[in-house]
Amino acid sequence: MTTTTSEPTIILIAGHWLGAWAWDEVVEHLTAAGRRAIPMTLPGLDEGDRERAFRTLDDQVAAIEQAAATEEQPVVIVAHSGANAPVSRVLDQRPELVRRVVWVDSGPVAPGSVFAPDMPDDLDELPLPPFDVLEEQASLEGLSSHVLERFRARAVPEPGLVLRQPVELANDARLKVPTTVVCCSIPSAQLMELANAGHPMFAEVVNLRHLDLIDLPTGHWPMWSRPDDLAQLIAAEATFRVS
Repeated sequence: MTTTTSEPTIILIAGHWLGAWAWDEVVEHLTAAGRRAIPMTLPGLDEGDRERAFRTLDDQVAAIEQAAATEEQPVVIVAHSGANAPVSRVLDQRPELVRRVVWVDSGPVAPGSVFAPDMPDDLDELPLPPFDVLEEQASLEGLSSHVLERFRARAVPEPGLVLRQPVELANDARLKVPTTVVCCSIPSAQLMELANAGHPMFAEVVNLRHLDLIDLPTGHWPMWSRPDDLAQLIAAEATFRVS
């Protein structure tokens, strides 16, 4: 019996306010390494979509499932930050489509989670906040003024319907999908302390059956602060052997 190397397609999904463009440097490195990488712009984050403010979490889940289902073999999904809600749903609904999930400064959400439960119903979308406000929620370490200017210029408001929709999860098979958590703004040791203490943002991590933790010290947007290192890490995690 011989063993061959199989390299699945890598689907890259950025967090709130971001589209496929956020992965440009990472994709460049992955492509140079001979890897097939597909960055996605989720429904609701396409600035050319006139109805984008009315896109839902269901729309985002359907788009990811469609992208994964078109590939010949299970894919590796790389999910950054707020992409955790739709990706958690995909893992719940179609775990067979995913060979591995790589959470980038993120992680799986718990059943029933709502990102912004207090967001007013009459607020259609959430724009990128001022950076001094954003920095209170997520580290901007490693981001130059040029990168921040690009972030501000290209950011698309996040649809309110996405932020207010509960993440319904019921299939324990999602917990069996091999998982890598890339810890950037929070070290892995601290993350596990929070997870074991039942912190709502990390509690689901302790339920994962196949978990690898990797530290990549930087801010919350490593695709900009350490794109080469992140690409190398993703490429390594996306390689597996089949008989």
